[in-house]
Amino acid sequence: MDDTLVRILTAAAHGRFPPPDGATTVVGQPNVRDAGVLAFTAHSVVFTDEDPGWVRAVLAATPGDELAATMNPHFLGALLARSGRHMNTIDLLTVADALPGEPEIALREIEDPEHPRVARAMKYRDEVRVWSADGGVVILGRGVAGRWETAIEVAEEARGRGLGERLARAARHLVPDSAVWAQQSPGNARSVRTFQTAGYRPVGAEALFVAG
Repeated sequence: MDDTLVRILTAAAHGRFPPPDGATTVVGQPNVRDAGVLAFTAHSVVFTDEDPGWVRAVLAATPGDELAATMNPHFLGALLARSGRHMNTIDLLTVADALPGEPEIALREIEDPEHPRVARAMKYRDEVRVWSADGGVVILGRGVAGRWETAIEVAEEARGRGLGERLARAARHLVPDSAVWAQQSPGNARSVRTFQTAGYRPVGAEALFVAG
């Protein structure tokens, strides 16, 4: 499998990004599951096993701003149709450094693979672990190109108390790596604020193509 995306993400986690030259890098998928598009500042990365020549031809024919072509619905729709995949949304991609010690919030690990949150996470990630707190859960697993990703869920009745921020920060203590990634829908301003308050840095936009 192509490990170029792994190297790009590892560098980005440490603040080293592709050059802002307006170019698009086309690389192979890191595995069968993961395909999509990453948009950094003035540089995009398309990771797909589709023909790179075809990808570049569609990009060249995409109307509008060249710098935004990889996130243009025209291009995304063409690539989805060709690959037979679908996508949910274009996410804001963020990353945070791991923190030492134990989380500041009491957590209980959920080990039931049939638990709804565990089962859903396993569709998109490997090595999934889920912890519950009073009013919420925090999820860790290996996502795109093997990176460690987190997601949180806060019950409606527990909102407005800072629980989401504590759960997002807890993932930084729990991750068995130097960094943890998280995606937020840009329209979900509450989630975006929560993760940034918990120390997650915006690095780009991401559109993931889901098989099946």
